[in-house]
Amino acid sequence: MHETDPLASATRSASPFHEGERRIQEKLGERDIEGWARKAIRPFLPDQHRHFFAAQPFLVVAARDDDGRPWATVLEGPEGFVSSADPEQLQIAAAPVPGDALEGALIEGSDIGLLGIELATRRRNRVNGTVAARKEGGLRFTVGQSFGNCPQYIRERAFWWSSRAPDGKATRGTVLTEDQKDWIASADTFFLATGYRGDGEDASFGMDASHRGGERGFVEVLSGTKIRYPDYAGNRHYNTLGNILLDKRAGFLFLDFATGSLLQLTGRASIDWDSADVARFPGARQLVTLEIEEIVELSSVLRLRWQADAVSARSLRLVEKHQESADVMSFVFEARDGGALPAFRAGQHLPVELRIPGLGGKVQRTYSLSGSPFDQRYRISVKREPGGLASTYLHNGLEVGAIVESRAPAGDFVLPEVPGPMVLVSAGIGVTPMLSMLHALTREGGGRPVWFVHGTRDGDHHPFRREVAELIEAGADIGMQIFYSRPQAPDIQGRDFHHAGRITGDFLMSITDRLDASYFLCGPAGFLAKVKSELEAEGVPESRIRYESF
Repeated sequence: MHETDPLASATRSASPFHEGERRIQEKLGERDIEGWARKAIRPFLPDQHRHFFAAQPFLVVAARDDDGRPWATVLEGPEGFVSSADPEQLQIAAAPVPGDALEGALIEGSDIGLLGIELATRRRNRVNGTVAARKEGGLRFTVGQSFGNCPQYIRERAFWWSSRAPDGKATRGTVLTEDQKDWIASADTFFLATGYRGDGEDASFGMDASHRGGERGFVEVLSGTKIRYPDYAGNRHYNTLGNILLDKRAGFLFLDFATGSLLQLTGRASIDWDSADVARFPGARQLVTLEIEEIVELSSVLRLRWQADAVSARSLRLVEKHQESADVMSFVFEARDGGALPAFRAGQHLPVELRIPGLGGKVQRTYSLSGSPFDQRYRISVKREPGGLASTYLHNGLEVGAIVESRAPAGDFVLPEVPGPMVLVSAGIGVTPMLSMLHALTREGGGRPVWFVHGTRDGDHHPFRREVAELIEAGADIGMQIFYSRPQAPDIQGRDFHHAGRITGDFLMSITDRLDASYFLCGPAGFLAKVKSELEAEGVPESRIRYESF
């Protein structure tokens, strides 16, 4: 730990991030994630995560070999091979296969990172910790940090079990073969193992397993010992980059989904922040290069099989385009072939792929569906971000009649199936999933109290004002409260908005005395962290607070 770092002493014990992660966040202007992350990164597994891991047929594991080199691998097993006796532990009834780079490495006390990823639904959760005990054919894992990840860049794939027992073999080398080069160059998914452990004990130390996805060919093979990939905006934690900043050792894992084969690489990684090469990859914030030191290829060692090609995209035709506010525009899509679109639940998001003129490949984004789940069309509403590649194209370049590709709506930020009072709270463009939920609740026809609370800058930046008012008027027992943080002269309190200022937990508690109310929050990370902590300080249990950040 460098004591010259102004964050070092003050945040070492309190921050969920180590020095390298904080430096990357500072460099990229993302240090505001700290307040949010203190609430979202937990030293235990929430029940939702415990159930998620227990339902998975495989885990991606990051650990170090006897020489301290990071590697990533896959552990697989039948339903229940992962279990959780309590929120601080996982039991894993599996071990690396013979010849695996991590065979014999998962010993008591070793740092490991776990990634649970459900390719068919694009859900993923990460947890880092240590091996508490090694048992025959498995291990017991103790949680250090647990947190969820956004679904961006995950390629959808269904899986099945091969009836044939794995009969593969392990081969080692230091230079990629031609077949291995082709494997990497055609991949649309790979996994990373990185880690950092400084002096003393800190919950932010340890190993991390992460995922990267893109179009086939997004990983470049520069030579037999060097590969490179573009790194895009993600969850803003920068765990992988922060680890590499302080410990350049890294492991890459490529999975052949059709054969159950693994290609494990270990070496030293470097980050290219601003060379001319970065500009060749639209939307990339930096490039990461791996200088390969050792290679392990494991042929057909898994019984799991997945679709070789990710789920094909559904073609959508843009049929309407509406300006909702000074910086928000809505886009309404129908199926290109006129057929029925897959249903979605209020609060879910739509993954889209855009072909932007002048750019090679596709640009992938995920936008919340803002329309009614009972419509036969999809509506997304996008805020134009200064310099935003996708949002600028959508606002200025995508015209009615254009075709975009999408995959099925996904996400678990949805209305609960059980009845009960609801408080929908949003800030800025976080209103989009709340609007969809409001449509669904209005369709219910009453039966539960609902409050719709939204905060924005001013009247010019207040999208869906009329639509929300009409839904409120049509709905039984639905209340509305609007906050303007910086109202302008034309904005009239009582007509355009109710309160000047920002939404607080104290205010939310004041509008309902129902102890069984559920709170749904959506907006910027800083807003979520503040309101969530204020609600908890008022006595609202965490189980009644759901949130999604933008």
